[in-house]
Amino acid sequence: MFKIALCQITGSADKELNMHRAETAVREAAGEGAGIVCLPEMWNCPYSNDYFRKYAESADGPSVRFMSSLASELGITLIGGTIAELDDDRVYNTSFCFGPEGELLGRHRKVHLFDIDLEGKFRFMESDTLTAGKDETVFDVIVEGDNGPETCRVGVAICYDVRFPEWFRKMALDGTQLIFLPAAFNTTTGPAHWDVTMRARAVDNQVYFAANAPARDDNGIFKAYGNSCIVDPWGKFLSHADEKECIIYGDVDLNYIDEVRRQLPLLKHRREELY
Repeated sequence: MFKIALCQITGSADKELNMHRAETAVREAAGEGAGIVCLPEMWNCPYSNDYFRKYAESADGPSVRFMSSLASELGITLIGGTIAELDDDRVYNTSFCFGPEGELLGRHRKVHLFDIDLEGKFRFMESDTLTAGKDETVFDVIVEGDNGPETCRVGVAICYDVRFPEWFRKMALDGTQLIFLPAAFNTTTGPAHWDVTMRARAVDNQVYFAANAPARDDNGIFKAYGNSCIVDPWGKFLSHADEKECIIYGDVDLNYIDEVRRQLPLLKHRREELY
């Protein structure tokens, strides 16, 4: 069993301030014994098409170097939320993930872009600025558990990706035990769909599911729903935030995944000859 942490922090238009907030939260989480720490979606950039290209960095930019260095110094695995990544003049919504020596474990580019129009309520077209990724992101993490080092298969997806259950079933079939989802639902879709969607992805795939949102800034450009949460493979909330800044924690028990899958063998009962 090992501890994970989600840092629900408030973003701003000041990148240096955002980095300071991220560092403070990650250090606190590591100090509380979390072996894997996660940041929220677009933690260093306002969530707006007006800012994505302006704030975008290359894969060796200052935010990436900052996260790598912090993971190495603290000896943790850092799921780096997401930042705007610039590559060959294209901008991606990207999660960089680092191991305890600062090594890059994975890079997930948001696969499903958030293009919606809730008439009279909310409109956002990520594809106006961002390019979609196309690759699954799954990697092994070695974490110090209660009885020594444990190897956990970790998957990473981003926000709107969660609306597509087939993507997460693919990750489960590739051995994923713990999925992180940096995500910034808004205050229209959040109250309606956040809790039920996160629980469903955990239950359907019998994995631990950790959804990390930004804290809400009522005076900001984008009003995030917040409500970061950690769900176990049975669909139980291990920890759940409100909309304010906080750090939440949860214990991941890999043996419990095996127990749930043994008692309710959903993955084995799939009718592959039919669907």
